[in-house]
This record gives sequence, structure tokens and C-alpha cells, in this order.
Amino acid sequence: MGFLPISDADMKRAGIEQLDFVYVIGDAYVDHPSFGHAIISRLLEAHGYRVGIISQPDWKDDAGITVLGRPRLGFLISAGNMDSMVNHYFVSGKHRPNDAYTPGGEAFKRPDYATIVYGNLIRRVYKDIPVIIGGIEASLRRLAHYDYWADKLKHSVLLDSQADILSYGMGEKSILEIADALAAGIAVKDITFVKGTVYKTRDISGIYDGIMLPSFESLQAKPKNYADSFAVQYQNTDPFTGKTLIEEYPHRVYVVQNPPQEPLTTAEMDAVYELPYMRTYHPSYEEKGGVPAISEVRFSLTSCRGCFGGCSFCALTFHQGRIIQTRSHESLLKEAELFLKEPDFKGYIHDVGGPTANFRKPACEKQLTKGVCQNRQCLFPKPCPNLQADHSDYLTLLRKLRALPGVKKVFIRSGIRFDYLLADKSDAFFRELVEHHVSGQLKVAPEHISDAVLSKMGKPEKTVYEQFVKKYGKINERLGKKQFLVPYLMSSHPGSTLKEAVELAEYLRELGYMPEQVQDFYPTPSTISTIMYYTGIDPRNGETVYVCKNPHEKLLQRALIQYRNPSNYELVREALIKAGREDLIGFSDKCLIRPQKRNRQNESGSGRTGADNLKYNGKERRHHGAAEKTKRKTIRNVHKRKK
Repeated sequence: MGFLPISDADMKRAGIEQLDFVYVIGDAYVDHPSFGHAIISRLLEAHGYRVGIISQPDWKDDAGITVLGRPRLGFLISAGNMDSMVNHYFVSGKHRPNDAYTPGGEAFKRPDYATIVYGNLIRRVYKDIPVIIGGIEASLRRLAHYDYWADKLKHSVLLDSQADILSYGMGEKSILEIADALAAGIAVKDITFVKGTVYKTRDISGIYDGIMLPSFESLQAKPKNYADSFAVQYQNTDPFTGKTLIEEYPHRVYVVQNPPQEPLTTAEMDAVYELPYMRTYHPSYEEKGGVPAISEVRFSLTSCRGCFGGCSFCALTFHQGRIIQTRSHESLLKEAELFLKEPDFKGYIHDVGGPTANFRKPACEKQLTKGVCQNRQCLFPKPCPNLQADHSDYLTLLRKLRALPGVKKVFIRSGIRFDYLLADKSDAFFRELVEHHVSGQLKVAPEHISDAVLSKMGKPEKTVYEQFVKKYGKINERLGKKQFLVPYLMSSHPGSTLKEAVELAEYLRELGYMPEQVQDFYPTPSTISTIMYYTGIDPRNGETVYVCKNPHEKLLQRALIQYRNPSNYELVREALIKAGREDLIGFSDKCLIRPQKRNRQNESGSGRTGADNLKYNGKERRHHGAAEKTKRKTIRNVHKRKK
């Protein structure tokens, strides 16, 4: 066992004259099952195919794509574990200073729109070779999509990359079918029958159950058409009920999406995660300090896939689907035992989870045979009566992991869906979560507290989160622990006006908490929230939605969440005035900020800054010391929150 070939010298050492597939990836080569390219390449290898890796080639030099020669069957392409544009840019458009998926954390070692650039590079050098694209970037851009960075609708990435086939979702079953078809001598243009794939054609006469989506030209002409098209796509993400979707482009070119591949069984998922991974980055990266992304996943366990949470801003429905897939306890324990042999393992398993850690079974039994409901969610707006909220299997797994000799602590750092937790009639998991699996603070994602915004987010009502907070505090108190909650919050999500942003700030005031980090809504491809952002329409019901697009208003909404930060004073003051909430500027405990002391100097544009005035006003309100001390105490004990 060893790493797959990355050079001609590696091929010679392995006695390989020609590879079957060359896999071009935007990430560093990390042979670990948390990296998509590792799973796909090892799976192909296990089925007898010879695979080589070209990691982060120089896209400006044709020679970068020829280092492993011409493969016998074709090229595979993945932009990496993240969309290349999300990898490169903050939502503000500023460049991210580093890249955790690159040796040494160096930024911009892959191009913008990496799937397209790599595809065109290969097509320029090898004009007639089959090209198969996949990974998160291709998966979420498989049909016409709004691109935030270009601020316009874009074609299916299949067309712009000049690829032949797109494998969407996790891709294990579809990539093997494609490989077997190519090996059997079937022309790539004739591989139109594989589930979980998208292909292009000029002849759709043989498609009998297809749904014709609005054409690309009609999507450009009318935003509502795009919202309607996405609603149909969203209703056809299930492998049991999904139909073939057809999208027409100019010159009678059609992009055809086959229904999704079926979810992996537990045995199939076990087999995928038990392939002979090296479980680390390629040794050639050692001189640059390795690949930062491995640190969080090296001693973590993936126990599940899929998510029936249904958050509007999340693309999981489009990528992994809503049906939960799980690994067996035996498989997870076997992987955990590998940790014990690692010299760097200190006894701490960093995570046992997936997209949502506490989803270890389908939402209901019917999903395994009839699929998910097309027009209703499992948890939103209320838990479905058929929902089976049960943590017993997950709890048993965690107990087994805790009992392994050499394991000191098992943490849960994947997201916990708190409404699902509350729906469980037994408190056994909640109690043991607090007692054994929290490292001082538990991160949860209420995202907002305005019900108007939460309804657009597909999240439970504020009262559900408050119920969770109260229960978390009581369990901590019973166990004699002082552990905090760290809520993730999002600003500027569709549906949020300054009114709702002020409402959130007032809630944080009552909580006595100011978050250090706030995530501005990021419109990534193929989410319900992104459709709202682009069209101003909720595709679920056709309702008009307020969308904050003005960069300055975005700053105002964000500043309100961090209103205690002195550098945000002027923005907070402006936001409160614009929202008609000057009542929150004053000296009472209900106010968010103190008024500035106006004088001739600052009226003429000189004198104290907003931050200076905040300090000055701080001197004036020393008599409020007792109240301030109480607030600080509340911050230190977030679990003792006001009802």
C-alpha cells in the first residue's frame, strides 16, 4: 500500500505504463476519506483501475496536465472539497489570505472556477479524451445557476468546462458505472443511462419520463422562471421519486440530469471508509509544513451522510440528499482503533458526526423505500408527526467509543440539530452529550431569532431555541458543570430588514452576549436562499422576499449584532436611526448604545470620534456599575439565561 502515482517516476516504480484515469484536483493530494478525491480514486483502484493524481496543476501551462501522460479511459476533475470561489473569496469579495487545502496554507494555488479552467485545459491538450467532472463545485452547478461572484446566471458547468459527463452527489456508484462503461468500449457520448449524472445531447427523443425545465434564455429573461425551475429541481432530488430533468440551451443543445444515485447501504458505506487510505497528506508537502485541513479531520470519524434538516441556505439537499446513510458501529470502532496506533494521537477523538451529528437514521421508515416527501420537510416548520426522533443508536456508539482503551474524550463538533434533540422523548442523549461530549462550550446554530427570518431560513421558531437553552442550562446545573452555548448567527439573510436586525441585537442585549464572529449570508450555488437573493422570490411558495443587497446596509445589519464593539458605534447609531429605534440610544439598561456628547467641535467635524465618545459616556455612567457587573456575570454564565 502507498500513495497513488503523482509523477512519471512513481508510475515507473509501480510498473505502470499507462494509467486508466488521471484525476485532476484543486486541493492538495490528501489520502484521507474526508477528501472526496481520496474516496473516488481509492474506490476505482479497489475495482481494478489504475489511477494517478495531478494536484493543483499550473493552469497557465499546458505541460501541467501532461505529467502522467494520456490516460487509457479518461480524465476526472474536481475543484476540491470547496467551491473554488468560496475557497478564494469572503462574501465581501475580498481575497481569503490562506487556503487550508493547499500545502502551507498558501492561497490561490487553484484558479477561479477551477472545474471550468481544468476542463478547458485538458480539452485543449487532449481533444478527444473523455472528461468526467464531479465534486461539490460541479455538483451544485450542474444546471443553470446564479453565480454570486459574477452576479449573473451561468450555464451548466458541464457546458462551460467542455466535459462529457458530470457526476453529482457523492458519486461512488456513478463513477464506477461510468468507468465500467468506458472499459467495456462504450463511447462516452452514449453513456446517458447512469443515475447521478448529467450529460449533454442534441437528441432528447428517447427520454420518456423527463420534465422540461424553462430554457436558459427564459431564465435570463424573467427571474420568476428561475425560481419556478429551482422549485422543480428541489422536488426531484430524491432517488426514489426524482424524474429526469431537461434544460434547453441555444442551438438546440440540451443538458439532461438523470435522477440521483441511490443512497449507500451501511455495508457499502463501511466498504468505502475501510479502503486502504494512507490517512494523511502526500509526503512531498512536508517541506511546506503539510496541509492545514488534515488537522481537524485526522482524528475525527464520519458516522453519517445526508441531512433532512432542510435549512434554506444549505446545499446538502442538492449534494448528499435528505436520506440519512450511516456506517456500522463495527466500522467506526475499527477506524477509531487505527487512531490508537498513531504516535500523535493524544486520546481525543475530535468528532463523531457528519453534516448533522445527531442524525443516525432516516427521519421515517418510508424514506428507505418510497423516498422523501416532495412538498414537506421533516423538521420545518414543525417536526413531522411521522418523524422518529431517536438517539439510542448514536448514544450506544458514543459509549462504545468512550470505552476504548486509550480514548480519553470523545467530542462532538459537527452541528447538533437542537429541534431534533428536543423531539426525542428520552433525555438520555442530551444528558450524556452535556456530561461527556462538550469541551466547555457547545456550538449550535439558531442563525437568527426573528421568526420572520427563521421562516425563510427553514429553521425552527425562536421559542424552540429558547426551550433548548433552558434545558441545556438545567442539565449543566444538575451535573455541576459550567459549560456555555456559542450560537452561530447570520446577518443579511433574505427576509431580514433593519427591523429584524435590531430585534436580534435586543435579544443579544438580554442575553448579555456579543458574538465574536458573525457570518454574513453567502449566496452559494443551488440553495433556496440563493434563489431568494437573486430573484426576490421564495421558490417554495412564490412569495416576495425582502433582500438586503446594499453593501452599506449589510454593514449596518452586521454591526447591530456586534453593537458592543466600539468600532461599530457610528454604524449602530445610523442603523437605529434608520430603523426608527432612537429609543435604543440612551442610558437605560434597555439601550444598545449611549448618545454622543455633542458640542461645537464635533458638530464642525472635529473633536472626539465615536469610539472616544463611547469612552467619555462610559465615565458619565459609572453609577450604572452594578448593572454592568451583572451583565458581565451573565456573559460568563451564558447558560443561566433569562427566560
